[in-house]
Amino acid sequence: MKKNSDNKLPPKRRRLFERRDKDKFEYEYHEKKIRHLEDAASFLNETDDIAGEYGSAEDLSDKWGLGRKDSTLRQGGSHRILSFALAVAAVILIIVAVFRVLPAVLPGFFKGSNIELFVEKTVHLDYDDESYRVVTESVVSVISEPDPASERVTQVLYNEPVIMIEDDDGKGYIKIRTEDGLEGYIPSDSVITNTDSVEPDLHVYKLVVSESSKNIMTHASQGTLIAQVMMNTTLYADVKRDGVYQVYLPGGGTGWIGSSGVIEIGTRESIEEVSCRYFVSSALSLVNSMYLSEGITMNGISVNGLVYVCSCVNGIPMPRTVAGQAEMGTPVTLNYDVVTGELLIDSIIPGDILFLRSPYSDENDENIYEMAVCTDTGTLLMVSSARTTIRLRSFNSSDELCDRILMVRRVFSQ
Repeated sequence: MKKNSDNKLPPKRRRLFERRDKDKFEYEYHEKKIRHLEDAASFLNETDDIAGEYGSAEDLSDKWGLGRKDSTLRQGGSHRILSFALAVAAVILIIVAVFRVLPAVLPGFFKGSNIELFVEKTVHLDYDDESYRVVTESVVSVISEPDPASERVTQVLYNEPVIMIEDDDGKGYIKIRTEDGLEGYIPSDSVITNTDSVEPDLHVYKLVVSESSKNIMTHASQGTLIAQVMMNTTLYADVKRDGVYQVYLPGGGTGWIGSSGVIEIGTRESIEEVSCRYFVSSALSLVNSMYLSEGITMNGISVNGLVYVCSCVNGIPMPRTVAGQAEMGTPVTLNYDVVTGELLIDSIIPGDILFLRSPYSDENDENIYEMAVCTDTGTLLMVSSARTTIRLRSFNSSDELCDRILMVRRVFSQ
């Protein structure tokens, strides 16, 4: 029946069905190949065939000369560690060469040349004599005898070099001489023998304290106090930073000091002389300081001590004694009123130094009893009447003080 019905289809459709039936028939009767059990493991015997087609396996140690570690990938971590260690060692060697070896070797190659970097600095030691000592305290009194009750000759400052002329006699004092020639006794434990802190050629900067006092600290900021140093103290520094210096301390070690109130000069230079107004300004910074005979610091000062430190920090080396200062500068001619005979006080100008006789002596007494410094017209800086402090005092032409003037010396220019 089916065949008859197919014959009734149009020719194109009939050919389509015939092709479909043919494909179906071929699929259903396709012959499949079946592997026999005895041939299931036959691939194991194909080794020789594979070797012939692809070649035999190579022994890396024989063919390439590689060891077991080189022929495997398991040792990669140790290789990386070794490479890193070698790199670190190379960096360390470069750093040592740049910062240690080259600075030590190169100057020898360029010795005697004009290349500034390799010019060898000439070091001349000023204090290599065994008799020199360096003061380690802020200020030390020099007395006439090895007895604390004896008369004070002068004072010496921190880091000041002195010459020992007599060793400790068992009383705890040594006899010294200052660089300007004054002799006396100081405690033996207030000085040391190491003079590196005062040798100019061993350092880079020379600093002179110009304020009434400065602090040396352990650190550049927020350190602890090492020492308080006074006006005219000289220090040497090796490092300069923004606003601070690293100074070398007596006996070794370093500290830090602020740059304000400090004069920086070359290690073998002297302070340049300035006008009298700077001298007066320095003197006024010590007003109301306690009076101390022959004292030279804000903790106890005399007028001659004041003149000494204030002159030195403003460029004029000054003796410490009254007699020595009476010979400094030029004498000032005093002018008197032709009618009244009174002193014209404007002939004494700021910066002038007055030498006075005692208020209890007559006009024929030529001995200097005390000193005064003119800070302004009609104003003197001198010891108070109670002789306890250094005070400012006004005077006029009719003041009894005018009759006590022995001489006036002008040290600083206007």
